[in-house]
Amino acid sequence: MTYELGQGTGPLKGVKVVEIAGIGPGPHACMILADLGADVIRVERPGGQMLAGGAKNLLNRGRPSVALNLKDPEAIATIKELVAGADVLVEGMRPGVAERLGMGPDDFAEVNPRLVYGRMTGWGQHGPLAHAAGHDMNYIAITGALFGLGQDKSKPHFPTNLLGDFGGGSTYLVIGILAALLEARVSGQGQVVDAAIVDGTAHLNAMTAAFVGDGTFKEERAANLLDGGAPFYDVYETSDGRHMSVGALEPQFWAMFIKLLGVEDVVPGQYDLDRYAEMRQLFADTFRTRTQAEWIEVFEGTDACVAGIVPLSEAAEHPHLKARGTFVTKDDLLQPVPAPRFSRTEATIGTPPSPSPGSDTRVALSAWGIDDVDGLIARGVAVQV
Repeated sequence: MTYELGQGTGPLKGVKVVEIAGIGPGPHACMILADLGADVIRVERPGGQMLAGGAKNLLNRGRPSVALNLKDPEAIATIKELVAGADVLVEGMRPGVAERLGMGPDDFAEVNPRLVYGRMTGWGQHGPLAHAAGHDMNYIAITGALFGLGQDKSKPHFPTNLLGDFGGGSTYLVIGILAALLEARVSGQGQVVDAAIVDGTAHLNAMTAAFVGDGTFKEERAANLLDGGAPFYDVYETSDGRHMSVGALEPQFWAMFIKLLGVEDVVPGQYDLDRYAEMRQLFADTFRTRTQAEWIEVFEGTDACVAGIVPLSEAAEHPHLKARGTFVTKDDLLQPVPAPRFSRTEATIGTPPSPSPGSDTRVALSAWGIDDVDGLIARGVAVQV
């Protein structure tokens, strides 16, 4: 593989990022930065880690993989050389680990005072749980977000790791990094971005917090307007075992929905709360009379706010997403295109995920200006796979 800096096309073209490899939200954040044009170099431990590698791991797209033995002081010195010419560093270790390795914010501030140091953790850098292990569902559990998820009154249902790792985690890390980069251009000084999944998830849930605060929200599942408590904002099964999503909230959308469903003459009033069970049964019975494809033909493109629920493997073929090119096949992988979109500095997918940690050690370190790369490899400081 050949590798050159400055190949990105998005608005972050020219921004240089050093990624200390982790799993989940850290790689997702660095994928976003790479998609948006930044030059990102991914520094991994030899052999990698769980879920971190592989030629089909889309979270690792757009950047080369370098393997360094982080227990070797010469490897830490090499990372400092990378950081000296970088704008951003991203790490996702437990609090204190980077400092013990000699890679904490103070260590790098000595070589690059403008560096934005992005830290991605579940619990954050301080607090009683900061040093404890955890995963997505644990982090969203204590924020109040998981409690209300799902339409099962007996227990919450967690949305894989979308809400914590990627919603409250990587998305907020990227927001923080971009804000700090803007500030650094004015002040000439970098800073630490402490992105904690607990903080981001709590922030995502601000609207619900407002509803709880003003007393209009019941803290139980399937009891409120947007959680399945209202029959006109729910999911219904079709005759072929598939499902339709219904979100007919506003009066004009409700009117269109009941007309197209064919129940406008028999349905209770939209806010006749005492008859919601009857209304829900009517909707359920009606949707079960046709297949999903048939209902899609009835509703799609109208103002009824109804859409068929499709699996990811079928999403790329949906006419709307196909027209927008939301998914593309590149390097034999079906994958989502960069988001959001830009009118002038279009973001594009870069290189494919590296097949193994350290696949690009030689070319990437050389491109970033590291001298004697072959010597580092010969001494076991770096590994070329």
